[in-house]
Amino acid sequence: MILMRILKIPEAQVSSMLTDIMARFSFRHDGFEQTLLQSSQHVWHHTDDGIEVSHDRRLLIGAYFVHEYSIESASLCNPSIVAAPDQSGVEEGSLRVVMSLRAVGEGHISSIEFRTGIIGPDASVSFDPPGPFVDIGRRTPNAAYDKPLFNQKLAELGADNTIASFVLKHLPSPFTFEQLEDAITLVEEEAISPAMKYETIKIMHWLTASNYTLDFPPTTSLSERVIFPAGPAESHGMEDARFVRFVDDDGSITYYATYTAFDGYQILPQLIMTDEFATFQVRTLNGAEAQNKGLALFPRRIKGKYAMLSRQDAENLYYMTSDNIRFWNKAELLAMPSRPWQLIQIGNCGSPIETEAGWLVLTHGVGPMRQYAIGVMLLDLDNPHRLIARLPEPLLVSEEDDRDGYVPNVVYTCGGLIHRDHLIIPYGVADQETVVATVAIGDLLDLLLENRCAT
Repeated sequence: MILMRILKIPEAQVSSMLTDIMARFSFRHDGFEQTLLQSSQHVWHHTDDGIEVSHDRRLLIGAYFVHEYSIESASLCNPSIVAAPDQSGVEEGSLRVVMSLRAVGEGHISSIEFRTGIIGPDASVSFDPPGPFVDIGRRTPNAAYDKPLFNQKLAELGADNTIASFVLKHLPSPFTFEQLEDAITLVEEEAISPAMKYETIKIMHWLTASNYTLDFPPTTSLSERVIFPAGPAESHGMEDARFVRFVDDDGSITYYATYTAFDGYQILPQLIMTDEFATFQVRTLNGAEAQNKGLALFPRRIKGKYAMLSRQDAENLYYMTSDNIRFWNKAELLAMPSRPWQLIQIGNCGSPIETEAGWLVLTHGVGPMRQYAIGVMLLDLDNPHRLIARLPEPLLVSEEDDRDGYVPNVVYTCGGLIHRDHLIIPYGVADQETVVATVAIGDLLDLLLENRCAT
């Protein structure tokens, strides 16, 4: 056992080893000693009761159970961009922005990073240097779980059985994680099929672990905050977050992001909610149409309902509406591949952007040799399920000098925004770098309206 081996190291050697570790690593990590102590606490329950060790040995134990991980060693790409919550001190005509990025590290595990910057009056874009450290925040279970919502999701997951009913019968609404554990203890005493009992409890734990809150200390800069996979559905990655600044009918503002959770076997769309990019609520999405990749929320309600673009079948673009932002059961076909550069599949490239002419939608299309290109379409402002116009040719394609990279021949974005008279599109190139394109919005809309769809 590793712990017992560490406990046998002579105290003098413990001190010298720790001195070397602190000299080599402490300057690379903010709060390094606290990190080692927390790591030690996570494994300490494996030791015998009553064992006392020095502070240095506790730190050394912690060092044996942590390691450095380069979160963006493979790729930093697929950005989305939104207006920042705080615009204080910004010069007139400029806009402070937050950009999310997909960071890919060792083992192809994806996490979500952020950058901040300014868009000037002339549509010039500059980004702030990232902070020197990385913080993955403090993850906590939900303070409470909604019982009917929990029950519905259990049914979707195939756990609508007598064991689930027994557990839920002993729970209030809402209930806490501790109350769930107490109810599970009761069912473990019942004479029920061990296999069914094990699988049902496993699904319940999966569901609670997939819904959590992530808090970051106010002392960290936004560029140092990383949403790293924590729930079981995302254990192998959190991919392609599409952030949107959502303004509700009462004027309240919430930043939502849909992203793809990957557990190594299957993909699921999930939801992030935040107000100030310091506390993030991570939630499962539910319903028959909450499937596959590329869900993108509209920035406001449409006729009192939430609206979303999606691609359930991995090929076509769909339009969905719902009364509940976490439940999606109705979808209608919006667009199918129609041009040679997108015959494999089409999908959205972020949340629709509102203009006087209609909802501007950036799309991606996949053509021969798995070439990705970014296109544009226009949806009716009041009835977004109606396609008004569609560019026949892509707006952005990979150039000859930037085709090679981690994933060749790909240009991809998870969302742009309009500032003054320009569309700002940050996009990833070959999954190796992120660049920004600007387009005069008036010219783009004129071109779209010259390519109206037949009614």
